[in-house]
Amino acid sequence: MISCNKIPEGYATRAYAESLSEFGELIHLPHCGGYLLKRKIPGTSGFDAMGSYPLFFCEDWSLLSEDLADLPEEIVSVSLVANPFGNYSRKQLEKCFDVVNPFKVHYIVDLDQGIEEIGTRHHRKQARSALMDIQVEVCKNPVEFADQWSNLYQTLARRHNIQGIRAFSKAAFQQQLSMPEIIVHEAFYQGELVGAQLFLTQGDVVHCHLGAVNDKGYQAGAFYALDYYSFEYFSGKARKLDLGGGAGLSGSRHDGLSLYKKGWSSETRPVYFCGRVINPAGYAALAPLQGQEGTRYFPAYRAGEFS
Repeated sequence: MISCNKIPEGYATRAYAESLSEFGELIHLPHCGGYLLKRKIPGTSGFDAMGSYPLFFCEDWSLLSEDLADLPEEIVSVSLVANPFGNYSRKQLEKCFDVVNPFKVHYIVDLDQGIEEIGTRHHRKQARSALMDIQVEVCKNPVEFADQWSNLYQTLARRHNIQGIRAFSKAAFQQQLSMPEIIVHEAFYQGELVGAQLFLTQGDVVHCHLGAVNDKGYQAGAFYALDYYSFEYFSGKARKLDLGGGAGLSGSRHDGLSLYKKGWSSETRPVYFCGRVINPAGYAALAPLQGQEGTRYFPAYRAGEFS
């Protein structure tokens, strides 16, 4: 069992995992201290499990394999995206999982730099210009911001056709905005809310959990203003700010979002998608049933789920 001395934070907490419980039944991994979501496999009587979205955290990666070995056979497979700041090596992951594939890179800002050293000259110029018209503030009561945030994020979800667990829900956001680690920055243009970012702190790393702006916010450069403000705000409070990865599932570094985040980042960290078959017979029976036996997607029977 894990030590009780270290208190989980942010994505590693039960509170965060429970915010996603409408997407699956919570499974606590007692040795490593992580959480999975047990999900019904559509069209079958079976189940599989996935790590919390967007990243799986645990307190002791060396004990994760023990927890996976203890899962019941009704769990056909497990898949997760490993926290890029986790205390593991790729070799350790490969001993624990059947599939370990580079998924994306995450763009990281070194907050130990001076604010004028962060990002490209172009990005800093855009941010200063945006901040002439946009006022960014720290939300004093994130719980009461749930309705406004849901409306902002729904605009983003519709624009990019985000569905399923990636779209979250109002209930999920209400729980996340109740977490003590959550920090919300709001952007206003001419007194009107045009964007916001949600952050989760994790030791000396702060993760940009989600960000969304409306059409006025895009036109006014709200993301530049929000990001620049966050670097100033978290300077001295954390050492690294994880901006996350680019758009889509391919891990391409050439989409617009990747290029934007690259303009702020001082380094990148690899993120790995990991998959393990728990019930080999059950897994082998499912892929042909779904017509996906030749795919490289894992698990094969869920190919296309996040397209």
